[in-house]
Amino acid sequence: MKLIHSPNAPKALGPYCSAIRTGNLLFCSGQTGIDPSTNKVESTTIEGQTRQVLANLKAVLVSEGLGVKDVVKCNVYLSDMQYFETMNAVYGDFFEGHTPARTTVAVAGLPLNALVEIECIAEIK
Repeated sequence: MKLIHSPNAPKALGPYCSAIRTGNLLFCSGQTGIDPSTNKVESTTIEGQTRQVLANLKAVLVSEGLGVKDVVKCNVYLSDMQYFETMNAVYGDFFEGHTPARTTVAVAGLPLNALVEIECIAEIK
């Protein structure tokens, strides 16, 4: 098992790492819309936060030589299901036709009052 701390993703808000690589899988911790250069959630919109979340996840994937086409499963957490359609559009553009398995749920709250958090699992070939 290898602990991953991606230098281009936001610093962890607690005692966890960006991802764990085990066997042929990379388990990426949930990312919120934190801008890694400021360590704050800069955007106030679901579109902006979703773009930043996905950029953060991509940074973790790239740090291990992977890309979005290697993602096999995502879990999406929304602070309110009213954001589903907008998040879904940004998410779809990001994956460029690749459609990993996914679960989307509404939650009572997210760190730093974020609107969205996404985690993923990728396959290492």
